[in-house]
Amino acid sequence: MKIVTIVGARPQFIKAAALSRVLRQRHKEILIHTGQHYDYEMSQIFFDDLDIAKPDVTLGVGSGRHGVQTGKMLAGIEDVLIAEKPDWVLVYGDTNSTLAGALAAGKLHLPVGHVEAGLRSFNRTMPEEINRVVADHISKKLFCPSQTAIENLAAEGIKNGVHLVGDVMSDIMAVALERARKSSDILARLGLSKQKYILATVHRAENTDNQNHLCSILSALDAIDEPIIFPVHPRTENAIKDLGYVSRTNVCMIAPVGYIDMVRLEMDARLILTDSGGVQKEAYWLSVPCVTLRNETEWIETVNSGWNLLVGTDKEKIINSIRSFIPPGVHPILYGDGKASLRCIDILENELV
Repeated sequence: MKIVTIVGARPQFIKAAALSRVLRQRHKEILIHTGQHYDYEMSQIFFDDLDIAKPDVTLGVGSGRHGVQTGKMLAGIEDVLIAEKPDWVLVYGDTNSTLAGALAAGKLHLPVGHVEAGLRSFNRTMPEEINRVVADHISKKLFCPSQTAIENLAAEGIKNGVHLVGDVMSDIMAVALERARKSSDILARLGLSKQKYILATVHRAENTDNQNHLCSILSALDAIDEPIIFPVHPRTENAIKDLGYVSRTNVCMIAPVGYIDMVRLEMDARLILTDSGGVQKEAYWLSVPCVTLRNETEWIETVNSGWNLLVGTDKEKIINSIRSFIPPGVHPILYGDGKASLRCIDILENELV
């Protein structure tokens, strides 16, 4: 079986790492890197940390407006798909790379498998929501991380080819956790002690492109009297520069870190403050309280469990949550048993029998 895998952004590198390590034992995989994320800290370090094979094709589209970026991806992906004629095209998550891969394959009548299908924020102002909805309606196989995702698809009339497999990111977590414990020295490099700091990440357009939202978040960070480690996404860095913001000494803004160092920062944090979907899940798996800087989340199970708190961007809500949020003692298993990748591949193989 020949499979073309399409990735382009940090979360997709992690998901693809889980699936590729199993897939390449049985079949031929052709890996396309669109170049949506391209700096070393945003791309290559993930390939190094997670032993991902070198991409067979790198499109190098870089940054740009949604239409320009997606159009360049479409053209490049289409050329590869025409040449390779794969049995399946795999796309991951909800980025412009996901959208371009699904569209290119769909128009060539090639079957698409969408890993992490069925997620919904029900907020169509998010570019990610548009991407995931379109990808789901194009895909032939929809690999869902939760029962909620299956119900979301059913509500849109998508019932065929839908499978509950769990979350492929959980497959890689055990590997990353072991490596983080053995090889990451980032706490020493930053002068941190376990449980004595907060980890913050902000990258969503709804927060970085809205100056009021970003100002409110930054003001909340300044008001907290404990160390805050803030790996700054390039988009966020540009937005912060535009504001002319200078952080207080308690806020340590650093360059983006690789996955192993990030897991280390997550696992030893007292609390995580984020607008990232992936970080919400990782916080849950690592049993670290999470405060989410959004009004909704695709990972609603983490909220229902009591371990994730949605606060939006209101300064006082953020401050009060950081100071007072204590999750319950109960911590149910969410998003599978670490074997989602195997289930995805088995399903694809059975389709061809």
